[in-house]
Amino acid sequence: MLDQTAPKHGIVGGYVPERPDWTIPQDWAAYTAEEHGVWRTLFERQMQRIRGRACAAYMDGLSQLPITADAIPDFDELSEVLQRRTGWTVVAVPGMVPNDVFFNHLANRRFPAGQFIRTPDQLDYLQEPDVFHDLFGHVPMMMNPAMADFMQAYGEGGLRAEKLGVLDRLARLYWYTVEFGLVEEGEGVRIFGAGILSSFTETEFALESASPNRIGFDLKRVMRTTYRIDDFQEGYFVLPSVDALMEFAQTDFGPVYEAIGGLPDLTPGRIEPDDRVFQAGTGEYHKE
Repeated sequence: MLDQTAPKHGIVGGYVPERPDWTIPQDWAAYTAEEHGVWRTLFERQMQRIRGRACAAYMDGLSQLPITADAIPDFDELSEVLQRRTGWTVVAVPGMVPNDVFFNHLANRRFPAGQFIRTPDQLDYLQEPDVFHDLFGHVPMMMNPAMADFMQAYGEGGLRAEKLGVLDRLARLYWYTVEFGLVEEGEGVRIFGAGILSSFTETEFALESASPNRIGFDLKRVMRTTYRIDDFQEGYFVLPSVDALMEFAQTDFGPVYEAIGGLPDLTPGRIEPDDRVFQAGTGEYHKE
């Protein structure tokens, strides 16, 4: 799996950006045959993994984008399609960027994507989100209007949350939706989180392992729940539909922060009395 602590939140050690917004050219022509080969390997094996597991909105978005096994996608070509559909563009960044830069991009419907790709010996684990995680995992869902609006609202809310000192609460909402979210569909529970969809091993674990909890989504519950950055999640939250993200895009989180401000954090491996439980996990994986 990939380690996306607070996705794009942080600073690249010692890196001095040439531009205030930290964007860089993708320089698509500079990718090597080996790098395109890594993309192909990741794409082909992950497509096998997500069939029957990814949500309909993700598969629909992927089918309409110029994302194939042939080569690392061109950000300009992706942006052309996204712009027409939801008003978003993809901009290249060198890796993780500061919080305010990340939020400002999202607030202006720009998705900052890592321009680099992992090496052949990093297929199953990479600490920092790369071009495969960002494009294969995130961008297809950006074709969905609910996700598109939610991401913009998250950027606006992130700037506010930083000033209020409650960014940790808001980051949990992103983590348990955009990165590691599950959703109910007619066929059952499906995946829409990029951290799962871009992970060869967690794609199966998130839906089929008996170990993690799978709990119905509740906003205050989610914003009180910590998460793991070093391994599979101990618990996942299940949205009633992808369209529910639209509600969060229109939510004033001020009262929510106040309501949970004096309450203790909840650990991801426990089940609370009011939880709607899809699966009470055994916890076996993390015990081992």
